[in-house]
Amino acid sequence: MQPVISFRNFSFRYKSQTRPTVKNVNLNIMPGEKIWIAGPSGSGKSTLAHCINGLIPFSYSGEITGELLLNGQEVSGRSIFERSRSVGTILQNPDAQFVGQTVGEDVAFQMENEEVAHGEMRTRVYSSLDLVGMLQYEEQGPHDLSGGQKQSVSLAGVLSTQADILLFDEPLANLDPASGTRAMGLIDEIHKTSGKTVILIEHRVEDVLGQPIDRIVIMSEGEIVAIGTPEELLRGGVLPNYGLRQPLYLNALGYAGIKLEHLSNLSTPEAVTAEKEVSQDYKQQIESWISFVDQNREQDKSNILLDIRDVSFSYSSSKNAKNAVKEVSFSIGAGERVALLGSNGAGKSTLSGLITGLFKPRSGEISWRGENIADWSIRRRGEEIGYVMQNPNHMITQHMIRDEVALGLQARGIVDQEKERRVNEALQICGLYPYRNWPVSALSFGQKKRLSIASILVLEPKLMILDEPTAGQDYRHYTEFMDFISGLSDQGMSFLFITHDMHLALEYADRAAVMANGEIIAADTVANVLSDRTITEQARLRETSLSRFAKAWGISSPAQFVQAFINMEQRSKMLNMGEGEASHE
Repeated sequence: MQPVISFRNFSFRYKSQTRPTVKNVNLNIMPGEKIWIAGPSGSGKSTLAHCINGLIPFSYSGEITGELLLNGQEVSGRSIFERSRSVGTILQNPDAQFVGQTVGEDVAFQMENEEVAHGEMRTRVYSSLDLVGMLQYEEQGPHDLSGGQKQSVSLAGVLSTQADILLFDEPLANLDPASGTRAMGLIDEIHKTSGKTVILIEHRVEDVLGQPIDRIVIMSEGEIVAIGTPEELLRGGVLPNYGLRQPLYLNALGYAGIKLEHLSNLSTPEAVTAEKEVSQDYKQQIESWISFVDQNREQDKSNILLDIRDVSFSYSSSKNAKNAVKEVSFSIGAGERVALLGSNGAGKSTLSGLITGLFKPRSGEISWRGENIADWSIRRRGEEIGYVMQNPNHMITQHMIRDEVALGLQARGIVDQEKERRVNEALQICGLYPYRNWPVSALSFGQKKRLSIASILVLEPKLMILDEPTAGQDYRHYTEFMDFISGLSDQGMSFLFITHDMHLALEYADRAAVMANGEIIAADTVANVLSDRTITEQARLRETSLSRFAKAWGISSPAQFVQAFINMEQRSKMLNMGEGEASHE
């Protein structure tokens, strides 16, 4: 059978660079395969995708050597429009793809360019929207939809073109866990029913592996370094060698001393099985491991920094208006890290606006070190509380990186020598010091995220509110940055993580509060919250793979299994930090 995509000794060098970004690539992708291209940021996977869909060389020029064949034909002589008939692309940010005023118009856009007959066009639009469950939104504006709905419309637009290859570039980046699970299920259903070739580029390992994958292609420093089935690469522990996260339940089994060589069906926690002769021994070994779990530390009530009591808020002044936040109560202590979990629209960002003073509560009280801050201005609150938005483009105002970080200090009249020191320190901390004299436009989305954090960090707040801090970050940058956050927390800075990233909550939060429909529906240890299926389903989160594994294996206390993992992760991080400090001495 002829490959649908074939790279032969392929390399590409951007015009502005001295070295190739992808090099020596040899890869055949067969018709109907489902491929996951994985690797850390800068590994070359997105560049490889741009070569497939034609953005290289038509949008990004450079030097190509070797061959790239689509359906057996060399692509060098084909226009980007011709390539789009074979390759449909769904981008990380669906807003960047929308061109129509309504959902229906947007799905029909490429067919209009191809002069498809009106009757056939309408049939294909309806069919595509129905397939992704979005037919009822045909007359609605695409920008008014939720993140998951936008991704579905983008997918419908590609399906309507009848392209044989579907290329997904970070499709889950802006989706909450429930929407991400639905999106991956939808992609898999389309793959099964249409027989199309599917190529995924995505950081969220467990979400991708939740549905069948034929092969994983791992890239590092521009080259393909490993190719294999999920079972092969997971059993061999290959993913962590290249900056990718191993599924959490496999890490937990490693902590418990369980060897993966005697296990099978490793891709999903519910399916993992052990060889018959070791099955009972392994279960007893896990139970023995979790029996030594330390209790999670309780909050120090005597050192409360921020205290929220019975706060409600509505966007309308009408007496009968529905509250977006309803009688919310929780607190954050000095040096504490709290994860505020919930799906898109749960009320998390509204609550952060109440804390920072952007909104005024309809009722209730917010206190800072015991003082009611109802009369504090936004500027006064900003001296104590820093807020970093989810989208860095909504915060950045300066052309140059150094100027962006220095802006807040300049507004406060900080002298030049002190300003220089603090700017350099914040850039070092956020991994941006080598780019300090670059224009902001040269940064990736993940780097812009770190820049927006640096611009607040430089002001030295006591509490930092981070809205989806890990969005757009690969595992290496996520770990480096969150380990730094842990260090600041140990020094007394407090953090509120507004997130639907379960991994962040498990690995870095002391406690978790869960919001749904404007209310706090749970506030407890992270292990207890994320092991409770009732809570996670109500909040459109996803029960952690750790507790799903524990329940599938009949472990007596799934929450304790999760807590054992958390404790081991924290000990491991402390040990690594200690070794790092020792190596610097």
